[in-house]
Amino acid sequence: MRLSILGCSGPYPAAGGATSGYLVEDGDVSILVDCGSGVLSNLMARQDPAALTAVCLSHLHYDHACDMLPLQYYLMNTGRKLPVYIPREDESPMRALLNAPMYDVREYEEEMTLGDITVTQMKTSHPVPCRALRFACKGKTLVYTGDAAEGESLVEFCRGADILLADGAFMEKQWHEKAPHMSAKRAAQLAKDAGVKRLLITHLPPSNVPALLQDEARSVFANSSVVQIGEIYE
Repeated sequence: MRLSILGCSGPYPAAGGATSGYLVEDGDVSILVDCGSGVLSNLMARQDPAALTAVCLSHLHYDHACDMLPLQYYLMNTGRKLPVYIPREDESPMRALLNAPMYDVREYEEEMTLGDITVTQMKTSHPVPCRALRFACKGKTLVYTGDAAEGESLVEFCRGADILLADGAFMEKQWHEKAPHMSAKRAAQLAKDAGVKRLLITHLPPSNVPALLQDEARSVFANSSVVQIGEIYE
């Protein structure tokens, strides 16, 4: 599999940046995971959006889904009806906006097969329905936490992943029990407890310093990095 970072800010983009968006590929299979502000432009620099196998939206907060709206205009003249997976229980206004002829909106199943990639999902702790997603292909595994306020419940879901792409928005001093995201340090503890090989920190608020988030993560789990747009991980 190949993971490409199309956007990594949250909840709004940094200057010249984009919010959450990731491309997971294996051969002819390409899955767009979240589609926040600025992601469509970065996707189009990589491939024809009409050639996507599917879109998997962890949840429907705008910083994870708003570029699904202009994507409709692109798909309008292609004749493509794109499968879009969302949490079953979501009833937000964004869901209604996805009810367009260009999208085949589907609810997550316990396990799905997209080409050679098997996708499983788990609910996370977040103010709206949200899913962590596990992508397995040819003996390799990528886990994306989506937005998650805590990682303790995700340990078994993340167990042994080759790459854990985790919400680590906050410095530890910013985190509190009602926070909607993990701190980088708590994401690192999840990585350590789950025995993953590598941790990638994402959902980076422009007001925080990425290097400091990375330092906090590495104080717990040495093989931690903060992602940047344009990076590709094999």
